[in-house]
Amino acid sequence: MSSNGIRVAALDEIPVGEGIAIGKAVTGTDDDVALLRDDDGSVYALDDTCPHEIASLAEGWVEGGFVECPMHSSMFCLKSGEVQCLPATRDARPHRVEVRDGEVYLFPNEAP
Repeated sequence: MSSNGIRVAALDEIPVGEGIAIGKAVTGTDDDVALLRDDDGSVYALDDTCPHEIASLAEGWVEGGFVECPMHSSMFCLKSGEVQCLPATRDARPHRVEVRDGEVYLFPNEAP
């Protein structure tokens, strides 16, 4: 990976309030990575698999700085991955992400 990150999506490919999953074959991570676009337009990256059950955080609801897992409604902070409520008890791993010229760049395994 270069020091400029990996280009993983165009900003327009991630609807506000939603997410998309980028495969681990692209990211080189242990899990797929969820790119999540908050309602203010900011983009965040967390490991895609919910630490509570096998569910995709990219398929969750994104709002107000949090993503809600679509399976059991655990919530995670978009900035830190910190779990906010049960049933999850473990944090989701965050990754650094940058938006440049309408393109989203991921820095896998690098803390935001």
